[in-house]
Amino acid sequence: METHTTPDGETVYVATDEGDRGSKAPFYVAYVTPDRERRYGWFCGECETVDNAMDAMGRIQCNRCDNLRKPTEWDAAHE
Repeated sequence: METHTTPDGETVYVATDEGDRGSKAPFYVAYVTPDRERRYGWFCGECETVDNAMDAMGRIQCNRCDNLRKPTEWDAAHE
């Protein structure tokens, strides 16, 4: 795992072996602790930030580079 510092000065542990495909680069799972017990969120592999947003359908979007993961859930009512 790689370590990165958040804008708040916290250290997060990025699991480069746990990720999902994004439109520009993968999103990796970030943890609070190296033992992977507490999940922090997602880490953008394109611009190396944790500044991401996830909606109720599982879509992830990086707020800096617009890297995007498609929704994991789909509801036809949203068409």
